[in-house]
Amino acid sequence: MTMTLRELTIRYSPAADAAGHPIPLSRSVERAADIASALVSLLREEAVEVFVMLCLSTKHRVLGYYEVSRGTLDATLVHPRDVFKVALLANAAAIVVAHNHPSGDPSPTADDLSVTRRLVGAGELLGIQFLDHIVVGDGRWVSLNDLGLIR
Repeated sequence: MTMTLRELTIRYSPAADAAGHPIPLSRSVERAADIASALVSLLREEAVEVFVMLCLSTKHRVLGYYEVSRGTLDATLVHPRDVFKVALLANAAAIVVAHNHPSGDPSPTADDLSVTRRLVGAGELLGIQFLDHIVVGDGRWVSLNDLGLIR
């Protein structure tokens, strides 16, 4: 039996708005407000929950955007392995994650807090800083970091 090594690659393309124009993200991310409007544009029209992430450099410059998972009307499956695999391949020093609530209410749920705690812990183990988890709904957003829910 012959084993071969497969190359892992990240395929990407610019995220676009409804008109097909690329959505620019700020050059560096220090606060949720720096990227929230772009994330609202990307996620607010989704009919199901979509969990995404931004990979950031040591200076918190955006390296890339990645859709981690696409779920159902009120849930999506997120595993730290899937999030940090991309962060490691992108050589990210930090990440910001976000997801939408199709209901329109961006208030974080108990599941949102649980996923965030798991991701923070995994990031600590791997040496990748977890900066924020942003929840989007009906043109509004909530930052778990701004609410003091990320240690």
